[in-house]
Amino acid sequence: MENRFQETSEVRKKIVDIYTSKVHGKKADTTGSDPKHSGKEGHWLEKQMGVEPNASNTPDLYGYEMKNHSNSVVTLGSWDPNYWVFRNEQYGITRDDFLKIFGKPNPLKNNRMSWSGTPVPKINGTNLFGMKISVSKDNSVSFFYSFAEDKRENKTTVVPKNLQVDDLEICRWNSTGKKSLYEKLDKKFNQNGWFTCFRDDSGTYNSIAFGKPITFETFMEYFKAGKIYFDCGMYQGNNRNYCQWRATNTFWDSLIVETYP
Repeated sequence: MENRFQETSEVRKKIVDIYTSKVHGKKADTTGSDPKHSGKEGHWLEKQMGVEPNASNTPDLYGYEMKNHSNSVVTLGSWDPNYWVFRNEQYGITRDDFLKIFGKPNPLKNNRMSWSGTPVPKINGTNLFGMKISVSKDNSVSFFYSFAEDKRENKTTVVPKNLQVDDLEICRWNSTGKKSLYEKLDKKFNQNGWFTCFRDDSGTYNSIAFGKPITFETFMEYFKAGKIYFDCGMYQGNNRNYCQWRATNTFWDSLIVETYP
């Protein structure tokens, strides 16, 4: 136990040393960045800290995941379900069909259909699109659709007859096994933990904080309480599903165990 604590302290010191020499007392230099890109400050910080941009589900630096604290919400990871209804041949629908059936048009994008915002359910009940979240005894997470609970006036025309049923499983994240929610979370956050860098009101970086590892049990506890939530950005014309699992800065701040300086 003592060796583990010593190793953790030594690793944190390495990260603090990088932060002190490369980031502390500085503002993000986004010269040459796309002014419309919301993540330009985060990319600057990653470069300074020696974190390579990647889409892998592993920690960023020395077993720690780096999180950007500049926004009101922070993403834990982009984790697709293990099951999608549009991949089940039994129902005979494509991903594009799914968006037309269960999504909504975006008037700012030529009525492009998307499954984001109001069609995506939250933990507290059934939404206007007939969607709800269910957590099983083993903590698998499923989204279900019920035609009877769908409040859309045009539901009989947009939902095919074979899908006009109740408790139709739309998607599911398994709690165990390969590519499960447990595996994805454990690999990314349950090694040494995570860290974030804070800025003052002028935008100058003034501290770095370390948070304790996030276990699957902790994740599910906060998800059931609505403090961690699923935020999808799936839309027509893009094959990425943007299955984002997010939490507010309040959640992250509650897990901080050490701050420097």
